[in-house]
Amino acid sequence: MAEEEHIKKLAAAVKHHRELYYNHAAPEISDFEFDALWDELKKLDPTNDVLHQVGPEPLPGTVKVEHKFPMLSLDKGVSNEDIIHFVTQSTKGGEQYLAQPKLDGSALSLEYVAGNLHRAATRGSGERGEDVTLNAKMIRNIPTRLNSPHTIHVRGEVVMPIKTFEEKYSDISPNPRNLCSGALRQKHGDGKATASDLVFWAYDVQFPLNSPNSIHDSDLLIWLQKIGIEPAPWEIFNSKNPQNEMIDYTKKWSKLRDTYDYEIDGIVFKLDELSYRERLGVTAHHPRWALAWKFPSQEAHSVLLGVDWQTGRTGTVTPVARIAPQMVGGVTVENVTLHNVGEVERLGVKLGDKVKITRRGDVIPKIIENLGPASSSDLKNRKHADGTIFSGILSFENIEIPNNCPACKRVLTMDGAFLRCLDLECDARTTRGLIYWCRALEMDGIGEKLIESLFEENLIATIADLYRLTHSQITKLDRMGEKSAKNVIDELSKTKKLNLSRFLHALGIERIGPEVATVISQHFSSLQNLLNWVHEGSDDELTVIDGIGNKVASTFRDGIRKRINLINDISEFIDVLDEERTVSGKFEGRTFCITGSLSKPRKEITLMIKNVGGKVVSSVSSKLDYLVTGESAGTKLKKAKELGIQILNEIELINLITNENITTGKKTLFDFE
Repeated sequence: MAEEEHIKKLAAAVKHHRELYYNHAAPEISDFEFDALWDELKKLDPTNDVLHQVGPEPLPGTVKVEHKFPMLSLDKGVSNEDIIHFVTQSTKGGEQYLAQPKLDGSALSLEYVAGNLHRAATRGSGERGEDVTLNAKMIRNIPTRLNSPHTIHVRGEVVMPIKTFEEKYSDISPNPRNLCSGALRQKHGDGKATASDLVFWAYDVQFPLNSPNSIHDSDLLIWLQKIGIEPAPWEIFNSKNPQNEMIDYTKKWSKLRDTYDYEIDGIVFKLDELSYRERLGVTAHHPRWALAWKFPSQEAHSVLLGVDWQTGRTGTVTPVARIAPQMVGGVTVENVTLHNVGEVERLGVKLGDKVKITRRGDVIPKIIENLGPASSSDLKNRKHADGTIFSGILSFENIEIPNNCPACKRVLTMDGAFLRCLDLECDARTTRGLIYWCRALEMDGIGEKLIESLFEENLIATIADLYRLTHSQITKLDRMGEKSAKNVIDELSKTKKLNLSRFLHALGIERIGPEVATVISQHFSSLQNLLNWVHEGSDDELTVIDGIGNKVASTFRDGIRKRINLINDISEFIDVLDEERTVSGKFEGRTFCITGSLSKPRKEITLMIKNVGGKVVSSVSSKLDYLVTGESAGTKLKKAKELGIQILNEIELINLITNENITTGKKTLFDFE
């Protein structure tokens, strides 16, 4: 009885002090004292609710959040030519552009409801992130209440001032960027850094209800300032040749980079005119109206010590080079990609060569040049990432290209510059596919080691087998207790209902990332429609989708065909839900069919229709609203006339898109003051 009472007091104390720490930024005790309370409670009652949730808000990282507005990637550029192409080709016709420094931290989405901070979430996959509201409230310039009672979603970057990093954290982390994500996701002050040392800078705002009818994105940034949210600094370019000014802007920031208060890795250029943005729309990967221009990659020298060949989930066998530890862009690199056999041959590298490496886009390390045989001095004064002294030995050997799969030992096939294992039952492909499924669906606690253990114990061989696992089977594995096993079963249960796009992405088909999976799913709507297309349709039906060419369409169709049995097996456990349409507009609910030769590419016409909410189908039926015709329209025109369907030529369609008078109910910025 005394122990139960003590546990209650401990729980109350932890709850009280955490509330002060997270919600009021006014701790009464030190971190050390709080950790002592926490550890004692965890030891006496590891399942206590207070350890897993505080008040009405979940602990950071324990709840997944669906982004109402997906956080898309941006198209990349590295040269002056990329900026020129962006202005003169990608956004040709734009009159005003906006630029902001590309802050190098952790992306964050803030949701305000009636002016109050409701939720903060990490970017995650772009479609789904982690709830980090408690820690976000500690960031000093994120207001919990706005100066105006509006419902908005604000996107921005969380960064750490370089001065703060140098004063407090330089001895525990190579750069401030690495600390931002950990500080946001830490559960009870157990991370290397605290969220109170971070700063939030906004770069975008979305309106789920009524949006202001503003002309420029820069108007919205000014509006954000008025209601209490600070945007990242911006500059506007409005001239006859804005690309020249934009190039000068990159030169300016290239000089300022090392003296700026925060780490930046480039400049983001955006078309400032909102109406033109809507017309340009987005691809499967990124908006057409934005460009992330990156600073030139940072380079360094190292020594090639070995090459490991790894079989991935798609069967591609990739060479991974082991190099002497080298700091590049604040990160210690010891493994770099060699991409494929063709790249190994192009570089002409051997073991023992001195090589030039770079972090492409400041992210992916790669070898870019062979500098010839190294000497023993090239290995001196090197340290591993943990600070220990490197003690490698220099040796000179040719790189051996494998004939057999490193995993299943079956003969490999040469496909251009790539080595491929064509066996779908290859152990490496199977385990990587299982791992990819779990990562794509963001299953906490089901990582690489657990998947490999389950596979080695012959408990799983396919994705469907994951859902056949029992609690008792999991507890038999090393280091898997009752609670851990329950967590695994619970995580799997959360994924027994998936919309079509998440299901397709998680299958791990080559070239099918989340963005492509989404546009394909929106096209077919249901799994059954998709399977009907696989059996009876043509690749051309997919290529009308912007961003999907013949190669992607063919690869996707072939990937589904090879997985038909697996899909049927998985469907016994998972309910694949129809994909909901996300695009709305004046043509919402209306269907179009396009036939004949038009002046614009068919993909462009299709995109125009979809950007205003319309749906494009491949056949004429009584349910069709419009047939868009060009020269040599053929039988579809005849059938449409018989059914009394409205027929439009290209000019009539464009007039309908641009001139149809439909009330949108949008508000102006004045209404939001």
